[in-house]
Amino acid sequence: DCDGVIWKGDKLIDGVPETLDMLRSKGKRLVFVTNNSTKSRKQYGKKLETLGLSVTEEEIFASSFAAAAYLKSIDFPKEKKIYVIGEEGILKELELAGYQYLGGPEDGGKKIELKPGFLMEHDEDVGAVVVGFDRYFNYYKVQYGTL
Repeated sequence: DCDGVIWKGDKLIDGVPETLDMLRSKGKRLVFVTNNSTKSRKQYGKKLETLGLSVTEEEIFASSFAAAAYLKSIDFPKEKKIYVIGEEGILKELELAGYQYLGGPEDGGKKIELKPGFLMEHDEDVGAVVVGFDRYFNYYKVQYGTL
């Protein structure tokens, strides 16, 4: 995982550039893996660049990218939509893969109705739900994701 191994917050961990240079000089293929879905591979690339590291997008494997790659691997239909409980990284990777989505940060302030017999309106074209870290997680998202 990158956080705590490559960086801590906005600071590069001591010795990382030298270690990466040494590994590359020995012909090792590097892959930067993170289970943090809040950013896309491009956004992680920019973060690494800001920290002074030269890394290609192909060397970055984030869970946001993994979700989009998985949907592609199972031939998830492009005409179906994906409901996202998560942040911008997932949205960007789904968009890059050509998928339609809804939810994400946009649903952060929404509330559920707690009335007997209430049926939540929802998009019938949603065929999958992708869940990642979400600072704006709420019961609306949980309820929508179960429909």
